[in-house]
Amino acid sequence: MSALNRFLGDTPLRVLLKLLVVSFLVGLVMNAFGWSPMDVLYGIQKFFLDLWNLGFHAVDRFLGYILLGAAIVVPAFILLRIANYRK
Repeated sequence: MSALNRFLGDTPLRVLLKLLVVSFLVGLVMNAFGWSPMDVLYGIQKFFLDLWNLGFHAVDRFLGYILLGAAIVVPAFILLRIANYRK
């Protein structure tokens, strides 16, 4: 077995034939759904941007909850410290 056959996993002609058949089937499916290669790339880009934004949205919500709770807890803590300071 030559180095090229080992690299490709089969003879170059058979690999070319397999790639042609798979490319035809994928092109047929993409055409049926009205997709273009750029649609696929934009979809992947949108997925990662949404994932990025979702992560920061979760952090934003978490910090929002902390600030909301702190609006009650911190003044209560200060009042309790003042009340216990007199004793």
